[in-house]
Amino acid sequence: MKIILKVIGYSIFSALMVLLTGNIWVYLSTVSHVYEDIDDIEPSQVALVLGTSHRLINGNPNPYFYERMQTAARLYHTGKVKHILVSGDNATRYYNEPEKMRRTLVKLGVPFDDITLDYAGFRTLDSIVRCKKIFGQENVIIITQPFHSYRALFISNHYDMNAVVMTTKEVEKSLKVQFREYLARMLAVWDLYIINREPKFLGKKETLDI
Repeated sequence: MKIILKVIGYSIFSALMVLLTGNIWVYLSTVSHVYEDIDDIEPSQVALVLGTSHRLINGNPNPYFYERMQTAARLYHTGKVKHILVSGDNATRYYNEPEKMRRTLVKLGVPFDDITLDYAGFRTLDSIVRCKKIFGQENVIIITQPFHSYRALFISNHYDMNAVVMTTKEVEKSLKVQFREYLARMLAVWDLYIINREPKFLGKKETLDI
């Protein structure tokens, strides 16, 4: 019984060390290109806004969504970007993240023609890889929450993109969200360096009207 407990203990310890090491790697390799102040970031032609639902499971407005839209609109109106690529999930006709993002950005004063929709951004990896391979954009400003920024940039670095992240204002997050992101960073390492995961869907190349 003692041997079994030791094996279990060593296994848990090893798993935690792998998790910690992976998270440190993701953070340290990206933190220098994550920006909080809009004045500090260099202008770019395109901003890539990573998708999320505009509603929480309980039906309330999702603060992550609205902070991303506010940040994207602010970058546009201050001349930091000329075009906004919104990438999200459109798995069914009843769930369309990109269309909702465009509608919100238009309400915030961003011209309709300066927004392009990527309907196949099912995961962070998909959105970033499609930004480069489908839309031909490597020099982009990625917009997302601070906790998500390191993983997004870690993926873009792996694909040799010249990307930086403009983070939104911090939104209070639960321990569940934080833990899920720690696991997601390890999954990103697995996807990129172990199994070489590809996006769910690529398709034909598209040109942004900039």
